[in-house]
Amino acid sequence: MPSYQKESFVKSFGLFFIVIEMLLAVIFYNDAKLEKEHSEERLFLKLKNYSYTFDDNDFNIDIIEYDNQKLYELKQDTKNYFIYLRLEKNTILKVIYSKNLFIKELNYLYNALWIKFLLFTLINMILSILFSFYSLYPLQKSFTILKEFMKDIIHDINTPITAIKINLSLIDKQNEELEFISHSVNTLEMLHKNLDNYLNNSIIHLAQCSIKALLEEQIAFFQNMYDNLDWTIDIEDVYILSDHYLLGRAVYNLLNNACKHNTSSGFISIIYKDKELQIINSSYGIKNPNKIFERFYKESDRGLGIGLHIVSKLLKQLNIKYKLDIDSENRVSLILTFG
Repeated sequence: MPSYQKESFVKSFGLFFIVIEMLLAVIFYNDAKLEKEHSEERLFLKLKNYSYTFDDNDFNIDIIEYDNQKLYELKQDTKNYFIYLRLEKNTILKVIYSKNLFIKELNYLYNALWIKFLLFTLINMILSILFSFYSLYPLQKSFTILKEFMKDIIHDINTPITAIKINLSLIDKQNEELEFISHSVNTLEMLHKNLDNYLNNSIIHLAQCSIKALLEEQIAFFQNMYDNLDWTIDIEDVYILSDHYLLGRAVYNLLNNACKHNTSSGFISIIYKDKELQIINSSYGIKNPNKIFERFYKESDRGLGIGLHIVSKLLKQLNIKYKLDIDSENRVSLILTFG
């Protein structure tokens, strides 16, 4: 089950289950109160009836002087339940029943209620699961249709992009207009790869790759497009075990985000030392730093809101830890730690 379906399932299941469980808890709490009240009423009748028969060993009696005690009412102290009954003018009969025995009987009834409550909870869980699957079905169907539609669009986009790139490579003349077209086609191609990566889980092919060559390849693409920014590059010439293509996709999205959300005369600093990659850039600030890696979250009208989500997905696949920091001057630091 895809992650969005799991999230929807958990939310619908949790909401339905909690609401019904709260109703069950209220019902069984009231039942427990009523059960105690009824048990005390039954005990009162037993105490009263015992005074006529005296045929039950669980009861005790005591004859005491009448001193304005309330008669024919169920009373209790720390050890017993009892009632006072009139014998003669100045004497009364005290009929006693052990509180421990009463609590044992009451616990037996409570246990029966607990069994019913657990049984209804199990039924509620089954119904919640069925309801969640039922409510998820239209959403799943819609996402399936949308996914197939996006796959068709991605496939159709790939053909003209490939044709444009082939024709551009055949043109010998180089000028500013052709460079702009080339950059635009590359941007479309990267967007195409982003969408394809979002829809499909990529297979990891680990190999030794030059971190310097990989970073310089991605940096060169953005330096020409964002020549207004001040670029600082300090990269060790080392090899790491990773997937060149997937890591390049992640770096591309990070640099793309750092450039797009930079200030007009800002900077970008890229440093790789001791198995740690730092991408630092100026910015206008981030409203919700904790949300920027969430799917479809974006703080402006530009983009689709999947670039950084794809980054987090790719870095998890490659087992690369990442941390985002933003200081008081709105400098954004993204640190990637390689194992």
